[in-house]
Amino acid sequence: MHAFDVLGDPVRRRILELLAEGEQTSGAVCSVIQAEFGISQPAVSQHLRVLREAGFASVQAEGPRRLYSVESAPLREVDTWLEQFRGFWEQRLDALGTELARGKRERRRAGTGTGGDTGGDSGRDTSRDTATGHTGTEAAPDPRARKDTGTHTGRDHDRGDKEQ
Repeated sequence: MHAFDVLGDPVRRRILELLAEGEQTSGAVCSVIQAEFGISQPAVSQHLRVLREAGFASVQAEGPRRLYSVESAPLREVDTWLEQFRGFWEQRLDALGTELARGKRERRRAGTGTGGDTGGDSGRDTSRDTATGHTGTEAAPDPRARKDTGTHTGRDHDRGDKEQ
């Protein structure tokens, strides 16, 4: 079975999440999965078998108990395959981080001089801007946004300064 076929099932993904926390007995895994997914013990055992056969989990007998643990090799293979796509989201996440930092700086700057620092370190500016009446918790207007006068035609050359 292909790795993504194994990981495509939410029950098997949840089992792997449990095993990632450390070795688990089959009984402990069954209890959690039965409670969360409402499936029978034989169905949970079947999912554990699929994970074992695909190499995602291993089992060792310890007396009457069976201890399951996650195997990292197949997950590393999936990670290696995903590497070719990582650039698609990492660039966007980096850009999001930059925008969040920029917004935080702008809120801090806007808060200076208006009593905006409340002394807390929550990162939230709860001061009220005396000019606009807005608090720091409200969305600040985008300074790059063009104010709509209601007469904009959408043409850049139509600015009212036609004489050159």
